[in-house]
Amino acid sequence: MHAIADIFEKGGWGMWPILGHLVFILAIMFERIFVLYMRSSLNKEEFIKMIQVPILKGDLNKVVKVCATTPYPLARIVHAGVLKVKRTDEEVQAAMDEAYLREIPLIEKRIDYLNLLGNTATLAGLLGTITGLINTFAAISGDNVDPSQRSSKLSEGISEAMNCTAFGLATGIVGVLAFAVLTSKAKEIKSDIDEGTVRVLNLIVANRNKMGEIKEDAAA
Repeated sequence: MHAIADIFEKGGWGMWPILGHLVFILAIMFERIFVLYMRSSLNKEEFIKMIQVPILKGDLNKVVKVCATTPYPLARIVHAGVLKVKRTDEEVQAAMDEAYLREIPLIEKRIDYLNLLGNTATLAGLLGTITGLINTFAAISGDNVDPSQRSSKLSEGISEAMNCTAFGLATGIVGVLAFAVLTSKAKEIKSDIDEGTVRVLNLIVANRNKMGEIKEDAAA
């Protein structure tokens, strides 16, 4: 920790904006990991198998109950359509589309900020590098500067510039990599939702005549 603090001190004021970027990147990254990997990632095939049997049997209340007790986007979208199963195909599709439009923004939320913060962190590092070099050359070019101190001032200035560059690049890499991984996961979840809702909708439409009415306790 002492070595890190020493490097941070040598980097000068330019390290603070980069640190701010890193804090935001890590906060968004961990929040999105929790949402995407733990709150939104559902095994599509297992879920469809769970509701396929009651759909084929016409047990609508069982389907509604399974969807209501499965806290994932795909289940909530299917649940919206199942509640309209006794209406026209267009109304069922409209209900699922409405739920879809609510869920997808929650999956994609804030991910784009990781790319933005990664790029601006790199630029902040470059800014710290440039200002460090400017201050260095200004310090060693003055007429009143002791020649014996010029080498130490040059060394300090270059150290400040390089530390800012390294910290900015490292922070930028973290942000861009997190953006790539989480974007890929969000697309995977969205693809599963697209395929899963279509498959369930087809099952519901094909077996609608077998289904009875929804009981109030099942819909709750």
